[in-house]
Amino acid sequence: MRPAPVRDLDWSPDRARRFGAQIVELWGKVLERLRQAPISPRKTEEEVRRAVALPVPEEPMPEARLAEVLASIALENSMYPGHPGFMAYISGAGTVPGAAADLLAAGLNQNVGGWRLSPAASEIERHLTRWFATRFGLPDSAGGLLVSGGAMANFVALKAARDAGAGFDVRAKGLRESPPLVLYASAEAHHVLDRGADMLGLGTDSLRKIPVDGQFRMRVPDLAAAIARDRAGGARPLAVVATAGTVATGAIDPLPEIARLCREQSIWFHVDGAYGGPAVLSDELAPLFSGIEEADSIAFDPHKWLYTSHSGGCVLMRDLSKAAAAFTLNPDYIHEDKERTGHGPDLLNYGPQFSRGFTALKVWVSLLAHGRAAYGRRIAHDAALARYIAESVAERPDFELSASVSLSICCFRYVPADLPPGPGREAYLDALNERLMTEIQLDGRAFCSNAVLSGRFVLRACIVNFRTEAEDCDRLLDVAAEIGARLDGQMRATYFS
Repeated sequence: MRPAPVRDLDWSPDRARRFGAQIVELWGKVLERLRQAPISPRKTEEEVRRAVALPVPEEPMPEARLAEVLASIALENSMYPGHPGFMAYISGAGTVPGAAADLLAAGLNQNVGGWRLSPAASEIERHLTRWFATRFGLPDSAGGLLVSGGAMANFVALKAARDAGAGFDVRAKGLRESPPLVLYASAEAHHVLDRGADMLGLGTDSLRKIPVDGQFRMRVPDLAAAIARDRAGGARPLAVVATAGTVATGAIDPLPEIARLCREQSIWFHVDGAYGGPAVLSDELAPLFSGIEEADSIAFDPHKWLYTSHSGGCVLMRDLSKAAAAFTLNPDYIHEDKERTGHGPDLLNYGPQFSRGFTALKVWVSLLAHGRAAYGRRIAHDAALARYIAESVAERPDFELSASVSLSICCFRYVPADLPPGPGREAYLDALNERLMTEIQLDGRAFCSNAVLSGRFVLRACIVNFRTEAEDCDRLLDVAAEIGARLDGQMRATYFS
């Protein structure tokens, strides 16, 4: 018997347009109220759950009710990284053209694992990653892949480094009979490297944390000594990970010296530029990254300092064939005569995912809509704003600068001007600033995060937001001073009693 059609899920184009128009209108409302709205909804877990975690109905929810649910999510129960006062962690604001492109990408629903399933998407991703490679100064053999974020970008690069440098067929044989394989990064490197070492089967103990200097950059003499010790002990050095913009302070490791050491030692040179990497688009800041052109691989996140919406990381390889060697599989159900079809390569063979979304579109469309020069100017402006915060901190008697500014991060702490020296002072300042950060985030007018530098808890403003301006930086310090004074009045007598 021929089954009757079942079209419950197949909305007509007109119905899709009407519903899509409601979403666009809601998006417009978010943008209209963004500058005046509290950055955080100031609600508890239970309050948010009750508002948004609705049961799945047996029958369709009316579209009017569905629009109300989405409005509650967007206008009442979300926080806004695109708010000009958001200066926490490293989260871009989300470009307007990129968000629109994301809708089109979802509508096309291409699987960018196979070329024949995603001809336009595959070619755009290949083109975009080659363009990024040229901006970093990599050779014509370079290319890359769009992935979920910095964790995956670093993992893909280190997987390629492991497979290229292990000295045997590690993909087939595993690590059962391998000598210890080790990686190197600074003590300020991001913890995703520990996770990568774990996922690669090397273990977190295989990641050597190299001491940093007074500007939180890797000490190359200590790196060389660690490599020598490992070789003498029978271990096999695989890769050095230099950081181009640490998450705590924005420090850039000495890339030329590390590159030279890696070439002398025949060790893979990887650069984690998840935060700082996009600054190569700025004519003013690009010289800070001298030496990155020598890298065997680079990780960076468009959803950070290219401002595009989550999620989207990028891994670039000096020799893209190394990625293919690390990930290619040939299952018999994927068969194609490429000579007859003229199809291009399947990107599933360059990374761990078989099913891949059209992440490249929002990044590419954002670059097309704004142009490289506008990106360069705005990125340089973010860095200038971080320097402005540092200058303002130095002028205020109740603040103290905690680290020099190299990119767009400024670390500082609230220090009451009348707080006397003596035992317990530093511990009290740690407690005061820890409480202050939480209260700033709950207040809603500004939003910063923290760093721990040389054992001390400090406030941290990171500007990767094209809406942030000097008045927003002033507001952050004003709010911190206002709330800090109130907390000091409450905490000091109790703490020192």
